[in-house]
Amino acid sequence: MKKLKFTLLLLTVGLTLSSCNKALKKYEGSFLFLFNTVTEVIGYAKDEAAFKEFATFIHDEMETYHKLYDIYNSYEGINNIKTINDNAGIQPVQVDQKIIDLLKFSVEAYELSKGRVNIGMGAVLKIWHDYRTQGIDDPLNAKLPPMELLIEAKQHTDLNNLVIDESNSTVYLKDSKMSLDVGAIAKGYAVERVVQAAKEKGYTDFLLSVGGNVRAVGAKGKEKLSWNVGIQNPDKSSEQTSLYTLALKDMSLVSSGNYERYYTVDGKIYHHIIDPDTLMPAEYFTAISIVCEDSGLADALSTAIYCMPFDEGIALIESLDGIEALWVFPDKTMKYSSGFESFIKQQ
Repeated sequence: MKKLKFTLLLLTVGLTLSSCNKALKKYEGSFLFLFNTVTEVIGYAKDEAAFKEFATFIHDEMETYHKLYDIYNSYEGINNIKTINDNAGIQPVQVDQKIIDLLKFSVEAYELSKGRVNIGMGAVLKIWHDYRTQGIDDPLNAKLPPMELLIEAKQHTDLNNLVIDESNSTVYLKDSKMSLDVGAIAKGYAVERVVQAAKEKGYTDFLLSVGGNVRAVGAKGKEKLSWNVGIQNPDKSSEQTSLYTLALKDMSLVSSGNYERYYTVDGKIYHHIIDPDTLMPAEYFTAISIVCEDSGLADALSTAIYCMPFDEGIALIESLDGIEALWVFPDKTMKYSSGFESFIKQQ
């Protein structure tokens, strides 16, 4: 209850009235905590109360997915991803259909990405998480995980050991040392599911951003203009904060980069996107952006092509309908797919 009150307080503070639309007013709101990031909502409503109702719906829906997909925390009365991991090699766990749907989607993403996106990598990613956390807390003694430790953990990442029993609504990890990490998919997938739920309730014309996973629904203002969404420059030392501004309607923009979560060892930055082949942070690019309708697919693809050479990544993107991508290379050059330019806002 305290968290909800705090959320609504933030929303009230963030209200912004637009003068361009006399029938509906434009409001902005934000709240913290969910998926360990900031959620921002922009939408149109007849008054503040109506917008609060909409924003509360978004918050509550996102909170449901946050708890179900959490790998670090347990919640009373809820079997979540952590519960599945805690019971690896012990017993199947009965779960909500929302978890089963995510896991099935993740298996499809694994196949589409030829293994570059693997939610079974939890054992490897936990090692990196622990070393990164220690390195951030104590930077003078920051260390890399021993390769032999990572190689041993990789032996417990086989998705064939993930058993989904839809008839009994259970999930079981046959390998007792295996664990799921849905970080590359869960946030975008949840955003898409929440957007679809909002649309079913009749909500239209809004922008939802969850830690940079952006989903545009409909258009803005009585003129029905596109939503303007910037792509962050991975070079934080540059005065240019955005690489491009995209004009989006009913589309998602998801970016992955080495600027998000990282730590430094002996003067070199090591970020959180781990190549499943090398077991080290992928070094092909500094940032990837994906534009497509489905936010979950965009999230998965942003990680997938971050971990593959450009030629392989561009071939994958060009083979998929309605999906575009931008690659930013370490030398700051950029390349994009054949249809990406059509989304760039003309100045």
